[in-house]
Amino acid sequence: MPANPGRVEALNWKSVVAEAIRRRRSEKLTQKEHAALAGVSIPTIVAFDRGEETLTLAKVFDILRVVGLVFERDSNSIQGAFVSDALTRWRELTKKLPDNSPGRFPNGSYQFDYALEGDLPTFELHKFKDILEKAVIRHTGWPLFLFLTRHELAPYEKDGTIECWLKPTDETGANRPLGDPAHCDFWRVAPSGRALIIRGYQEDSQDTFAPATIFDTTLPVWRMGELLLHAAELATLMKRDAADIKVRMRAHYSGLMGRVLRNWGNPSSDMIFEGGAARSDEALLETTVTVEEIKEKLAEVLHPLVASLFERFGVSGLSVERVRAEVGRLTENSFHSVRS
Repeated sequence: MPANPGRVEALNWKSVVAEAIRRRRSEKLTQKEHAALAGVSIPTIVAFDRGEETLTLAKVFDILRVVGLVFERDSNSIQGAFVSDALTRWRELTKKLPDNSPGRFPNGSYQFDYALEGDLPTFELHKFKDILEKAVIRHTGWPLFLFLTRHELAPYEKDGTIECWLKPTDETGANRPLGDPAHCDFWRVAPSGRALIIRGYQEDSQDTFAPATIFDTTLPVWRMGELLLHAAELATLMKRDAADIKVRMRAHYSGLMGRVLRNWGNPSSDMIFEGGAARSDEALLETTVTVEEIKEKLAEVLHPLVASLFERFGVSGLSVERVRAEVGRLTENSFHSVRS
């Protein structure tokens, strides 16, 4: 029996790695720049360069895509194509920023996306922009999918979507106020009910401890809670009876390695416990729920996601009661809170 009876050539992994490195050098990219553009950690790009075969296919595709060796178009997932296009756009916008620019999230970021699934009406883009602005959940001082009014920071129409990039510098090139990683959002939302947002860690914008050292216990509940509430609100604004509309969401955390789990953001929270250093550099969390479940059982929806995330730090046994208490603080909070 022939070793390769089909017509597809076997993958020469060493040649693929060598070509990726050659293209990176021709583009005058450093390893750090390549990692930032691919949305992976520096240890991951180093492992790739060594030819290690333990990397996930998703990470490999992200690395190869930067140097034009993969044209992502997930034919089995419209959402995958939407996310791919959005990330390609973000890479274009941030390509010329310095290596350590907060707009490139050098110490990691969290990337959320969701898709509304069900019978939803269609809207013209300019009308959808108004609906999207109304969907902002104002439980925090810097909500997800924030609409700012200054021209250079306001959302705009791009490629059939509403897009926003809060670049770290102002029109003069100087660092803008709140130009840290936690306030350099990039997001895109399509009238079909598809959304993506990337943001750096709030923990990395403090003077009391060094960046990339802390991962807060409460912020994942607030941020993923905000995301799901935003999806539910957008669905409701698009369709009055949206209870049965499903929300398929994903949360991708990167740059976790070396961070220690600590209750920092809210000392009065029930989430008063600490974990060890993260056991992995990334975490991918996924769920599919109905709008009704988000509105009625948000804590129960968030619990397995947060529990899985905390396991990266050696913490197990998180109770749904603790998550429910934090969800209560989120939904009772107003945008006047110091928490951003």
